[in-house]
Amino acid sequence: MSQFYNNVEPNIIDDEMVLKAIEAKSPEDLGDLVKGENINFKDVTELQLSFKSILQIDNLWQLENLTKLQLDNNIIERIEALESLVHLVWLDLSFNNIEIIEGLDTLVKLQDLSLYSNRISKIENMDALQELQIFSIGKNNLTSLETVVYLRRLKKLRTLNLSGNPFCDDEQYPLFIVAHLPNLVYLDFKLVRDSTVRILHSLLGKSGDSFLQSLCFVALRAGSLQKSGSQKQTTAFVEHLNGSFLFDSLYAEDTEAAKLASLPGVGDLLQAYPSWFVLVCGNLYNYGLKEYEKREAEVSDFYKKLHEILTASQEESKKVMLDFENRNKQRLDEIHHARSSDIAESKRAECKEDILQLSDALMTLETLLSNELEELLQDFKRRIDVIASTFIENIKEIYPFHSIRCRDLENHHHEKLMEIAITTLEKSVKGELEEDLPDDVQKLLVDKNTIVTAANISHSIRLRKIDKRESDMLCNAYHW
Repeated sequence: MSQFYNNVEPNIIDDEMVLKAIEAKSPEDLGDLVKGENINFKDVTELQLSFKSILQIDNLWQLENLTKLQLDNNIIERIEALESLVHLVWLDLSFNNIEIIEGLDTLVKLQDLSLYSNRISKIENMDALQELQIFSIGKNNLTSLETVVYLRRLKKLRTLNLSGNPFCDDEQYPLFIVAHLPNLVYLDFKLVRDSTVRILHSLLGKSGDSFLQSLCFVALRAGSLQKSGSQKQTTAFVEHLNGSFLFDSLYAEDTEAAKLASLPGVGDLLQAYPSWFVLVCGNLYNYGLKEYEKREAEVSDFYKKLHEILTASQEESKKVMLDFENRNKQRLDEIHHARSSDIAESKRAECKEDILQLSDALMTLETLLSNELEELLQDFKRRIDVIASTFIENIKEIYPFHSIRCRDLENHHHEKLMEIAITTLEKSVKGELEEDLPDDVQKLLVDKNTIVTAANISHSIRLRKIDKRESDMLCNAYHW
Protein backbone atom coordinates (compact mmCIF):
# COMPACT_ATOMS: atom_id res chain seq x y z
CA MET A 1 0.00 0.00 0.00
CA SER A 2 1.12 3.57 -0.60
CA GLN A 3 3.37 5.02 2.08
CA PHE A 4 1.03 7.99 2.48
CA TYR A 5 -1.61 5.76 4.06
CA ASN A 6 0.55 3.70 6.40
CA ASN A 7 -0.58 5.59 9.47
CA VAL A 8 -4.28 5.87 8.55
CA GLU A 9 -6.88 3.78 10.37
CA PRO A 10 -8.44 1.01 8.20
CA ASN A 11 -11.89 1.87 6.86
CA ILE A 12 -15.05 0.02 5.90
CA ILE A 13 -17.13 1.43 3.07
CA ASP A 14 -20.06 3.29 4.60
CA ASP A 15 -22.75 5.64 3.33
CA GLU A 16 -20.74 8.76 4.16
CA MET A 17 -17.74 7.55 2.16
CA VAL A 18 -19.96 6.65 -0.79
CA LEU A 19 -21.71 10.03 -0.69
CA LYS A 20 -18.41 11.92 -0.64
CA ALA A 21 -17.11 9.85 -3.54
CA ILE A 22 -20.23 10.55 -5.59
CA GLU A 23 -20.03 14.27 -4.85
CA ALA A 24 -16.32 14.40 -5.73
CA LYS A 25 -16.80 12.44 -8.94
CA SER A 26 -19.70 14.36 -10.49
CA PRO A 27 -20.46 17.61 -8.65
CA GLU A 28 -21.92 19.14 -11.79
CA ASP A 29 -24.35 16.22 -12.16
CA LEU A 30 -25.28 16.02 -8.50
CA GLY A 31 -28.59 17.81 -9.08
CA ASP A 32 -29.76 15.07 -11.41
CA LEU A 33 -28.98 12.45 -8.78
CA VAL A 34 -30.87 14.11 -5.96
CA LYS A 35 -34.53 13.35 -5.28
CA GLY A 36 -35.94 15.20 -2.34
CA GLU A 37 -33.16 15.40 0.23
CA ASN A 38 -31.51 12.11 -0.69
CA ILE A 39 -29.29 10.95 -3.52
CA ASN A 40 -30.90 8.39 -5.79
CA PHE A 41 -28.21 5.67 -5.64
CA LYS A 42 -29.83 3.73 -8.48
CA ASP A 43 -28.79 6.48 -10.92
CA VAL A 44 -25.09 6.25 -9.99
CA THR A 45 -23.11 4.35 -12.65
CA GLU A 46 -19.50 5.08 -11.66
CA LEU A 47 -17.78 5.15 -8.27
CA GLN A 48 -14.13 5.79 -7.36
CA LEU A 49 -12.89 4.79 -3.91
CA SER A 50 -9.13 4.72 -4.51
CA PHE A 51 -6.57 5.50 -1.76
CA LYS A 52 -9.20 5.37 1.02
CA SER A 53 -7.42 2.82 3.26
CA ILE A 54 -10.45 0.52 2.85
CA LEU A 55 -10.10 -2.81 4.64
CA GLN A 56 -13.55 -4.25 3.98
CA ILE A 57 -16.03 -3.85 1.12
CA ASP A 58 -19.57 -3.16 2.30
CA ASN A 59 -22.67 -0.97 1.83
CA LEU A 60 -22.68 -1.01 -1.97
CA TRP A 61 -25.99 -2.86 -2.34
CA GLN A 62 -27.88 0.37 -3.15
CA LEU A 63 -25.66 1.05 -6.18
CA GLU A 64 -27.26 -1.71 -8.22
CA ASN A 65 -26.71 0.06 -11.56
CA LEU A 66 -22.97 0.64 -11.16
CA THR A 67 -21.01 -0.17 -14.32
CA LYS A 68 -17.58 1.02 -13.16
CA LEU A 69 -16.05 0.59 -9.69
CA GLN A 70 -12.53 1.59 -8.62
CA LEU A 71 -11.27 0.15 -5.33
CA ASP A 72 -7.56 0.24 -6.12
CA ASN A 73 -4.76 1.24 -3.71
CA ASN A 74 -6.48 0.19 -0.49
CA ILE A 75 -5.86 -2.66 1.99
CA ILE A 76 -8.79 -4.88 1.01
CA GLU A 77 -8.28 -8.53 2.01
CA ARG A 78 -11.40 -10.17 0.55
CA ILE A 79 -13.59 -9.74 -2.53
CA GLU A 80 -17.05 -9.59 -1.00
CA ALA A 81 -20.37 -7.69 -0.88
CA LEU A 82 -20.52 -7.21 -4.67
CA GLU A 83 -23.49 -9.54 -5.27
CA SER A 84 -25.94 -6.74 -6.13
CA LEU A 85 -23.67 -5.06 -8.70
CA VAL A 86 -24.90 -7.24 -11.55
CA HIS A 87 -24.39 -4.52 -14.18
CA LEU A 88 -20.72 -4.01 -13.38
CA VAL A 89 -18.54 -3.91 -16.53
CA TRP A 90 -15.27 -2.54 -15.12
CA LEU A 91 -13.77 -3.47 -11.72
CA ASP A 92 -10.37 -2.33 -10.40
CA LEU A 93 -9.09 -4.09 -7.25
CA SER A 94 -5.40 -3.54 -7.94
CA PHE A 95 -2.85 -2.76 -5.21
CA ASN A 96 -4.66 -4.45 -2.33
CA ASN A 97 -4.02 -7.47 -0.04
CA ILE A 98 -6.40 -9.98 -1.67
CA GLU A 99 -5.30 -13.64 -1.43
CA ILE A 100 -8.22 -15.52 -3.04
CA ILE A 101 -10.32 -14.84 -6.13
CA GLU A 102 -13.92 -15.12 -4.93
CA GLY A 103 -17.22 -13.24 -4.71
CA LEU A 104 -17.54 -12.63 -8.47
CA ASP A 105 -20.30 -15.11 -9.32
CA THR A 106 -23.02 -12.52 -10.02
CA LEU A 107 -20.85 -10.16 -12.12
CA VAL A 108 -21.81 -11.82 -15.39
CA LYS A 109 -21.43 -8.62 -17.43
CA LEU A 110 -17.88 -7.89 -16.28
CA GLN A 111 -15.53 -7.15 -19.20
CA ASP A 112 -12.46 -5.62 -17.50
CA LEU A 113 -11.02 -6.91 -14.22
CA SER A 114 -7.78 -5.80 -12.56
CA LEU A 115 -6.31 -7.73 -9.62
CA TYR A 116 -2.80 -6.42 -10.24
CA SER A 117 -0.42 -6.33 -7.24
CA ASN A 118 -2.21 -8.49 -4.68
CA ARG A 119 -1.28 -11.78 -2.97
CA ILE A 120 -3.17 -14.26 -5.15
CA SER A 121 -1.55 -17.68 -5.69
CA LYS A 122 -4.22 -19.41 -7.80
CA ILE A 123 -6.58 -18.42 -10.63
CA GLU A 124 -10.02 -19.79 -9.75
CA ASN A 125 -13.73 -19.04 -9.18
CA MET A 126 -14.19 -17.07 -12.41
CA ASP A 127 -16.53 -19.38 -14.34
CA ALA A 128 -19.33 -16.79 -14.35
CA LEU A 129 -17.17 -14.15 -16.08
CA GLN A 130 -17.91 -15.29 -19.63
CA GLU A 131 -17.93 -11.69 -20.93
CA LEU A 132 -14.44 -10.92 -19.57
CA GLN A 133 -12.15 -9.47 -22.24
CA ILE A 134 -9.36 -7.83 -20.20
CA PHE A 135 -7.78 -9.43 -17.13
CA SER A 136 -4.78 -8.10 -15.20
CA ILE A 137 -3.32 -10.32 -12.48
CA GLY A 138 0.32 -9.29 -12.70
CA LYS A 139 2.54 -8.93 -9.65
CA ASN A 140 0.85 -11.60 -7.54
CA ASN A 141 2.12 -14.91 -6.10
CA LEU A 142 1.39 -17.19 -9.08
CA THR A 143 4.13 -19.84 -9.13
CA SER A 144 2.61 -22.57 -11.34
CA LEU A 145 2.01 -22.02 -15.05
CA GLU A 146 -0.71 -24.66 -14.89
CA THR A 147 -3.03 -22.27 -13.05
CA VAL A 148 -3.29 -20.14 -16.22
CA VAL A 149 -4.90 -23.07 -18.07
CA TYR A 150 -8.04 -22.29 -16.06
CA LEU A 151 -8.54 -19.19 -18.24
CA ARG A 152 -9.25 -21.34 -21.32
CA ARG A 153 -12.91 -21.37 -20.26
CA LEU A 154 -13.13 -17.59 -20.75
CA LYS A 155 -13.73 -17.59 -24.50
CA LYS A 156 -13.80 -13.79 -24.93
CA LEU A 157 -10.53 -13.08 -23.10
CA ARG A 158 -8.22 -11.13 -25.44
CA THR A 159 -5.92 -9.11 -23.17
CA LEU A 160 -3.99 -10.68 -20.29
CA ASN A 161 -1.34 -9.25 -17.98
CA LEU A 162 0.67 -11.72 -15.89
CA SER A 163 3.97 -9.82 -15.64
CA GLY A 164 5.67 -9.76 -12.25
CA ASN A 165 4.55 -13.21 -11.09
CA PRO A 166 7.20 -15.78 -10.05
CA PHE A 167 6.42 -18.10 -12.98
CA CYS A 168 7.41 -15.36 -15.45
CA ASP A 169 11.04 -16.38 -14.79
CA ASP A 170 10.36 -19.67 -16.62
CA GLU A 171 11.94 -19.37 -20.08
CA GLN A 172 8.97 -21.22 -21.62
CA TYR A 173 6.44 -18.85 -19.99
CA PRO A 174 5.34 -16.83 -23.08
CA LEU A 175 5.13 -19.88 -25.36
CA PHE A 176 3.18 -21.81 -22.73
CA ILE A 177 0.63 -19.00 -22.39
CA VAL A 178 0.20 -18.56 -26.17
CA ALA A 179 -0.12 -22.33 -26.66
CA HIS A 180 -2.88 -22.69 -24.06
CA LEU A 181 -4.69 -19.41 -24.78
CA PRO A 182 -4.65 -19.21 -28.60
CA ASN A 183 -7.24 -16.40 -28.71
CA LEU A 184 -5.07 -13.88 -26.86
CA VAL A 185 -4.31 -10.66 -28.72
CA TYR A 186 -2.20 -8.95 -26.02
CA LEU A 187 0.02 -10.59 -23.41
CA ASP A 188 1.81 -8.41 -20.83
CA PHE A 189 1.20 -5.18 -22.77
CA LYS A 190 2.57 -6.70 -25.98
CA LEU A 191 0.83 -7.74 -29.18
CA VAL A 192 1.00 -11.52 -29.63
CA ARG A 193 2.74 -12.20 -32.93
CA ASP A 194 0.74 -14.13 -35.52
CA SER A 195 3.92 -15.85 -36.69
CA THR A 196 4.62 -17.15 -33.19
CA VAL A 197 1.13 -18.58 -32.91
CA ARG A 198 1.27 -20.22 -36.34
CA ILE A 199 4.68 -21.79 -35.75
CA LEU A 200 3.87 -23.02 -32.28
CA HIS A 201 0.49 -24.49 -33.17
CA SER A 202 1.77 -26.16 -36.33
CA LEU A 203 4.50 -27.84 -34.31
CA LEU A 204 2.20 -28.91 -31.51
CA GLY A 205 -0.34 -30.15 -34.03
CA LYS A 206 2.05 -32.45 -35.88
CA SER A 207 2.46 -36.08 -35.02
CA GLY A 208 5.55 -38.13 -35.70
CA ASP A 209 9.19 -37.95 -34.73
CA SER A 210 9.79 -35.45 -31.92
CA PHE A 211 13.38 -34.97 -33.04
CA LEU A 212 12.28 -33.82 -36.49
CA GLN A 213 9.75 -31.47 -34.86
CA SER A 214 12.52 -30.01 -32.72
CA LEU A 215 14.75 -29.58 -35.76
CA CYS A 216 11.89 -27.87 -37.60
CA PHE A 217 11.20 -25.64 -34.60
CA VAL A 218 14.82 -24.53 -34.33
CA ALA A 219 15.13 -23.96 -38.08
CA LEU A 220 11.97 -21.85 -38.19
CA ARG A 221 12.98 -19.76 -35.24
CA ALA A 222 16.55 -19.35 -36.47
CA GLY A 223 15.38 -18.51 -39.98
CA SER A 224 13.45 -15.56 -38.62
CA LEU A 225 16.79 -13.91 -37.92
CA GLN A 226 17.65 -13.57 -41.61
CA LYS A 227 16.54 -9.95 -41.76
CA SER A 228 17.66 -6.92 -43.74
CA GLY A 229 19.93 -4.31 -42.21
CA SER A 230 17.03 -1.92 -41.69
CA GLN A 231 15.47 -4.42 -39.27
CA LYS A 232 18.65 -5.10 -37.37
CA GLN A 233 17.77 -3.01 -34.33
CA THR A 234 14.38 -4.70 -34.04
CA THR A 235 15.89 -8.15 -34.40
CA ALA A 236 18.46 -7.22 -31.77
CA PHE A 237 15.55 -6.23 -29.46
CA VAL A 238 17.06 -2.76 -28.84
CA GLU A 239 15.00 -0.48 -31.06
CA HIS A 240 14.49 3.06 -29.67
CA LEU A 241 17.28 2.63 -27.10
CA ASN A 242 19.92 4.70 -28.90
CA GLY A 243 19.48 8.17 -27.41
CA SER A 244 16.82 9.73 -25.20
CA PHE A 245 13.77 8.34 -27.01
CA LEU A 246 12.73 6.03 -24.18
CA PHE A 247 13.16 8.62 -21.45
CA ASP A 248 11.26 11.19 -23.50
CA SER A 249 8.41 8.72 -23.99
CA LEU A 250 7.98 8.44 -20.21
CA TYR A 251 6.64 11.99 -20.21
CA ALA A 252 4.97 12.04 -23.63
CA GLU A 253 1.47 11.35 -22.29
CA ASP A 254 1.98 12.63 -18.76
CA THR A 255 0.02 15.88 -18.51
CA GLU A 256 0.39 16.00 -14.72
CA ALA A 257 4.20 16.00 -14.96
CA ALA A 258 4.17 19.24 -16.95
CA LYS A 259 2.16 20.93 -14.21
CA LEU A 260 4.29 19.51 -11.40
CA ALA A 261 7.45 20.69 -13.19
CA SER A 262 6.37 24.26 -12.48
CA LEU A 263 6.64 23.77 -8.72
CA PRO A 264 9.66 25.52 -7.16
CA GLY A 265 12.63 23.15 -7.09
CA VAL A 266 11.27 20.51 -9.47
CA GLY A 267 13.24 21.97 -12.37
CA ASP A 268 16.50 21.32 -10.52
CA LEU A 269 15.31 17.82 -9.66
CA LEU A 270 14.69 17.07 -13.33
CA GLN A 271 18.15 18.20 -14.42
CA ALA A 272 19.91 15.04 -13.22
CA TYR A 273 17.12 12.53 -13.79
CA PRO A 274 17.51 11.78 -17.55
CA SER A 275 21.29 11.34 -17.76
CA TRP A 276 21.52 7.91 -16.11
CA PHE A 277 18.69 6.52 -18.22
CA VAL A 278 20.19 7.72 -21.48
CA LEU A 279 23.68 6.47 -20.63
CA VAL A 280 22.58 2.95 -19.70
CA CYS A 281 20.21 2.76 -22.67
CA GLY A 282 23.16 3.56 -24.96
CA ASN A 283 25.26 0.83 -23.33
CA LEU A 284 22.42 -1.65 -23.72
CA TYR A 285 21.91 -0.64 -27.35
CA ASN A 286 25.56 -1.43 -28.19
CA TYR A 287 25.48 -4.64 -26.17
CA GLY A 288 22.31 -5.78 -27.92
CA LEU A 289 23.84 -5.31 -31.37
CA LYS A 290 26.91 -7.36 -30.38
CA GLU A 291 24.74 -10.16 -29.04
CA TYR A 292 22.72 -10.08 -32.25
CA GLU A 293 25.93 -10.73 -34.23
CA LYS A 294 26.70 -13.69 -31.97
CA ARG A 295 23.28 -15.20 -32.55
CA GLU A 296 23.56 -14.67 -36.30
CA ALA A 297 26.96 -16.38 -36.32
CA GLU A 298 25.59 -19.39 -34.42
CA VAL A 299 22.64 -19.73 -36.80
CA SER A 300 24.90 -19.45 -39.85
CA ASP A 301 27.27 -22.05 -38.42
CA PHE A 302 24.34 -24.37 -37.69
CA TYR A 303 23.10 -24.25 -41.29
CA LYS A 304 26.64 -24.73 -42.63
CA LYS A 305 27.17 -27.86 -40.54
CA LEU A 306 23.70 -29.11 -41.37
CA HIS A 307 24.45 -28.79 -45.08
CA GLU A 308 27.81 -30.60 -44.66
CA ILE A 309 26.23 -33.52 -42.79
CA LEU A 310 23.37 -33.93 -45.28
CA THR A 311 25.73 -33.69 -48.26
CA ALA A 312 28.12 -36.28 -46.83
CA SER A 313 25.26 -38.66 -46.07
CA GLN A 314 23.78 -38.24 -49.54
CA GLU A 315 27.13 -38.92 -51.20
CA GLU A 316 27.65 -42.08 -49.17
CA SER A 317 24.12 -43.27 -50.01
CA LYS A 318 24.69 -42.60 -53.71
CA LYS A 319 27.91 -44.64 -53.60
CA VAL A 320 26.15 -47.60 -51.94
CA MET A 321 23.31 -47.43 -54.51
CA LEU A 322 25.73 -47.18 -57.45
CA ASP A 323 27.71 -50.22 -56.26
CA PHE A 324 24.43 -52.12 -55.90
CA GLU A 325 23.33 -51.18 -59.43
CA ASN A 326 26.66 -52.22 -60.97
CA ARG A 327 26.64 -55.57 -59.22
CA ASN A 328 23.08 -56.42 -60.16
CA LYS A 329 23.35 -55.34 -63.79
CA GLN A 330 25.94 -58.06 -64.14
CA ARG A 331 23.76 -60.57 -62.28
CA LEU A 332 20.75 -59.78 -64.47
CA ASP A 333 22.86 -60.47 -67.54
CA GLU A 334 24.01 -63.74 -66.01
CA ILE A 335 20.42 -64.75 -65.19
CA HIS A 336 19.34 -63.89 -68.73
CA HIS A 337 22.08 -66.07 -70.23
CA ALA A 338 21.99 -68.85 -67.65
CA ARG A 339 22.27 -72.33 -69.16
CA SER A 340 20.12 -73.94 -66.47
CA SER A 341 17.38 -73.05 -64.06
CA ASP A 342 19.59 -73.92 -61.11
CA ILE A 343 22.16 -71.29 -62.13
CA ALA A 344 19.40 -68.69 -62.70
CA GLU A 345 17.84 -69.46 -59.31
CA SER A 346 21.24 -69.16 -57.65
CA LYS A 347 21.77 -65.71 -59.18
CA ARG A 348 18.28 -64.61 -58.15
CA ALA A 349 19.05 -65.70 -54.58
CA GLU A 350 22.23 -63.60 -54.70
CA CYS A 351 20.14 -60.62 -55.88
CA LYS A 352 17.68 -61.06 -52.99
CA GLU A 353 20.52 -61.26 -50.50
CA ASP A 354 22.12 -58.18 -52.02
CA ILE A 355 18.80 -56.29 -51.70
CA LEU A 356 18.64 -57.17 -48.01
CA GLN A 357 22.22 -56.00 -47.56
CA LEU A 358 21.40 -52.77 -49.41
CA SER A 359 18.44 -52.20 -47.10
CA ASP A 360 20.62 -52.78 -44.04
CA ALA A 361 23.30 -50.45 -45.39
CA LEU A 362 20.80 -47.64 -46.08
CA MET A 363 19.14 -48.10 -42.69
CA THR A 364 22.57 -47.89 -41.05
CA LEU A 365 23.33 -44.68 -42.95
CA GLU A 366 19.95 -43.25 -41.95
CA THR A 367 20.60 -44.08 -38.29
CA LEU A 368 24.02 -42.48 -38.47
CA LEU A 369 22.50 -39.41 -40.12
CA SER A 370 19.81 -39.15 -37.44
CA ASN A 371 22.42 -39.43 -34.69
CA GLU A 372 24.61 -36.75 -36.29
CA LEU A 373 21.66 -34.41 -36.77
CA GLU A 374 20.50 -34.93 -33.22
CA GLU A 375 23.99 -34.25 -31.90
CA LEU A 376 24.20 -31.14 -34.08
CA LEU A 377 20.81 -29.95 -32.88
CA GLN A 378 21.55 -30.54 -29.20
CA ASP A 379 24.88 -28.73 -29.51
CA PHE A 380 23.15 -25.84 -31.28
CA LYS A 381 20.44 -25.68 -28.61
CA ARG A 382 23.06 -25.66 -25.84
CA ARG A 383 24.95 -22.81 -27.50
CA ILE A 384 21.78 -20.83 -28.18
CA ASP A 385 20.52 -21.40 -24.63
CA VAL A 386 23.76 -19.99 -23.25
CA ILE A 387 23.67 -16.97 -25.57
CA ALA A 388 19.98 -16.25 -24.97
CA SER A 389 20.05 -16.77 -21.20
CA THR A 390 23.21 -14.67 -20.89
CA PHE A 391 21.57 -11.90 -22.90
CA ILE A 392 18.44 -11.98 -20.73
CA GLU A 393 20.38 -12.08 -17.47
CA ASN A 394 22.62 -9.23 -18.58
CA ILE A 395 19.56 -7.19 -19.47
CA LYS A 396 18.35 -7.75 -15.95
CA GLU A 397 21.73 -6.73 -14.56
CA ILE A 398 22.53 -3.63 -16.63
CA TYR A 399 19.15 -2.47 -17.88
CA PRO A 400 17.92 0.45 -15.74
CA PHE A 401 14.28 -0.62 -16.00
CA HIS A 402 14.38 -3.95 -14.23
CA SER A 403 12.93 -4.91 -10.90
CA ILE A 404 13.97 -3.00 -7.83
CA ARG A 405 16.75 -0.91 -9.45
CA CYS A 406 14.37 0.73 -11.85
CA ARG A 407 11.75 1.24 -9.21
CA ASP A 408 14.33 2.55 -6.76
CA LEU A 409 15.31 5.21 -9.25
CA GLU A 410 11.75 6.18 -10.18
CA ASN A 411 10.53 5.90 -6.59
CA HIS A 412 13.41 8.07 -5.38
CA HIS A 413 12.49 10.71 -7.95
CA HIS A 414 8.82 10.38 -6.96
CA GLU A 415 9.61 10.76 -3.25
CA LYS A 416 11.67 13.89 -3.86
CA LEU A 417 8.91 15.30 -6.05
CA MET A 418 6.33 14.53 -3.36
CA GLU A 419 8.42 16.30 -0.72
CA ILE A 420 8.60 19.39 -2.91
CA ALA A 421 4.86 19.24 -3.63
CA ILE A 422 3.88 18.97 0.06
CA THR A 423 6.28 21.75 1.05
CA THR A 424 4.89 23.98 -1.71
CA LEU A 425 1.34 23.22 -0.56
CA GLU A 426 2.19 24.18 3.03
CA LYS A 427 3.76 27.43 1.90
CA SER A 428 0.76 28.19 -0.28
CA VAL A 429 -1.62 27.67 2.64
CA LYS A 430 0.48 30.01 4.78
CA GLY A 431 0.81 32.52 1.96
CA GLU A 432 4.59 32.18 1.95
CA LEU A 433 5.14 31.38 -1.76
CA GLU A 434 7.76 33.69 -3.23
CA GLU A 435 6.61 33.34 -6.84
CA ASP A 436 3.35 33.21 -8.73
CA LEU A 437 2.42 29.83 -10.17
CA PRO A 438 0.33 29.14 -13.30
CA ASP A 439 -3.41 28.69 -12.76
CA ASP A 440 -3.36 24.98 -13.56
CA VAL A 441 -0.64 24.47 -10.95
CA GLN A 442 -2.55 26.54 -8.40
CA LYS A 443 -5.49 24.16 -8.86
CA LEU A 444 -3.27 21.30 -7.66
CA LEU A 445 -2.58 23.17 -4.42
CA VAL A 446 -6.21 23.12 -3.28
CA ASP A 447 -5.52 20.39 -0.72
CA LYS A 448 -3.14 17.53 0.05
CA ASN A 449 -5.29 14.87 -1.61
CA THR A 450 -5.32 16.75 -4.93
CA ILE A 451 -1.55 17.24 -5.15
CA VAL A 452 -0.83 13.66 -3.94
CA THR A 453 -3.24 12.19 -6.50
CA ALA A 454 -1.65 14.20 -9.33
CA ALA A 455 1.85 13.06 -8.36
CA ASN A 456 0.74 9.43 -8.05
CA ILE A 457 -0.92 9.48 -11.47
CA SER A 458 2.27 10.88 -13.01
CA HIS A 459 4.35 8.25 -11.22
CA SER A 460 2.06 5.40 -12.40
CA ILE A 461 2.26 6.51 -16.04
CA ARG A 462 6.06 6.39 -16.02
CA LEU A 463 6.15 3.01 -14.31
CA ARG A 464 3.79 1.55 -16.91
CA LYS A 465 6.05 2.79 -19.73
CA ILE A 466 9.08 1.31 -18.01
CA ASP A 467 7.37 -2.04 -17.44
CA LYS A 468 6.16 -2.23 -21.03
CA ARG A 469 9.61 -1.55 -22.53
CA GLU A 470 11.23 -4.18 -20.35
CA SER A 471 8.42 -6.62 -21.11
CA ASP A 472 8.87 -6.04 -24.85
CA MET A 473 12.60 -6.76 -24.68
CA LEU A 474 12.34 -9.87 -22.54
CA CYS A 475 9.32 -11.28 -24.38
CA ASN A 476 11.04 -10.79 -27.74
CA ALA A 477 14.13 -12.59 -26.42
CA TYR A 478 12.00 -15.44 -25.04
CA HIS A 479 10.03 -15.70 -28.27
CA TRP A 480 13.24 -15.88 -30.30
